[in-house]
Amino acid sequence: MSGNTTTDNGLLRFTTAGSVDDGKSTLIGRLLFDSKSIFEDQLDAINDASKQKGLEGVDLSLLTDGLRAEREQGITIDVAYRYFATPKRKFIIADTPGHIQYTRNMVTGASTADLAIILIDARHGLLEQTHRHSFIASLLGLRHLIVCVNKMDLVNYDEGRYRDIVNQYKSFSSRLDITDITFIPISALHGDNVVDRSENMTWYGGSTLLHCLENVHVGADRNLQDCRFPVQYVIRPQTDEHRDFRGYAGRIASGIFKPGDKVVALPSEIKSTIKDIYLGEKKLEKAFPPLSVTMTLTDDIDLSRGDMLVRENNQPEKTNVLDARICWLGDKPLNTSSRFLLRHLTHEVQAKITDVLYRIDINTLHRDEKNKTVGVNDIARISIKTASPVLIDSYRKNRITGAFILVDPSTHATVAAGVVG
Repeated sequence: MSGNTTTDNGLLRFTTAGSVDDGKSTLIGRLLFDSKSIFEDQLDAINDASKQKGLEGVDLSLLTDGLRAEREQGITIDVAYRYFATPKRKFIIADTPGHIQYTRNMVTGASTADLAIILIDARHGLLEQTHRHSFIASLLGLRHLIVCVNKMDLVNYDEGRYRDIVNQYKSFSSRLDITDITFIPISALHGDNVVDRSENMTWYGGSTLLHCLENVHVGADRNLQDCRFPVQYVIRPQTDEHRDFRGYAGRIASGIFKPGDKVVALPSEIKSTIKDIYLGEKKLEKAFPPLSVTMTLTDDIDLSRGDMLVRENNQPEKTNVLDARICWLGDKPLNTSSRFLLRHLTHEVQAKITDVLYRIDINTLHRDEKNKTVGVNDIARISIKTASPVLIDSYRKNRITGAFILVDPSTHATVAAGVVG
């Protein structure tokens, strides 16, 4: 993508998005089928299910539409995760819903992804959900997009139609914070340009979808500069063998940690030095994201869940006032008089939305400062005040420490996903 042909054998997490019936589940089924990543019993099961639906061929979308309600309606409701591998790379796919009422599921799928595939039906062009999902991908900091213009077989593989859609998307995406966008004309149903090159679109000289996925380089996207280790659990075995052991367990959010590194515990600001880092029972010479490890320190200091280990000269902001962008997921409109729980990493704190600065028109990406009613699936910029300070970075700088969710304390439902800055 963008001229980068470096082979990266690491894991690639990607999500599919677009409007309903754009062919997302069929595309993933085609990827799994043509890359020979389907077990025989799976193939037998979807063969039987396809026959029950009265279809002549195999309905590849059934490989990801795992819930009975989804199969009966022919749509994806939940986020369906699938794993597959090629000789070059391992993949985790999040197949997300296209219906607008399931936008919250799309946010879930995209939040941990390195890359998003946006599908556009060649017959219909860009729709509202195309805009919405593309903006959410940008909001969540995805730096790589592959725009697949699907169902090219239904427009007779017309190059002119493909070029029109590409130009429309380029005009829209010029206002998004995504620089690496690749366009591919495909037919997921027939396999054109998915795994193998299409004989029906000889006018297209670019790579197939699988080739792009195998070769996109995402290692540089991970933040290895800003050391952030949120403490999830304090380990005190209290056994004869480990009576004095005190370890701090958690998942490294960013940066590289090594034994001997000087660190600062926040919010207490007590200084110490890393003694050992364990992955299970194995000692590590260094640890980096997204490893889940246990650290011991040379000093016996009081740390608890929600605290963070950082470098002295590189610390997150400690604040109780946040300027953030959110995707509202609650069924009821946002009420600024309501109280929420803000969950950030391993920390939870009471919070209140003090102001709605503006909503974002999803089709034009313009700010709407007059109508500040925020309903389900709306995207808005807000101000938040927390009961106690949180340790946070700008999302642009750090995708892990710059993100949070808002929870309704009475129902424990997640009502918003947000990013700082």
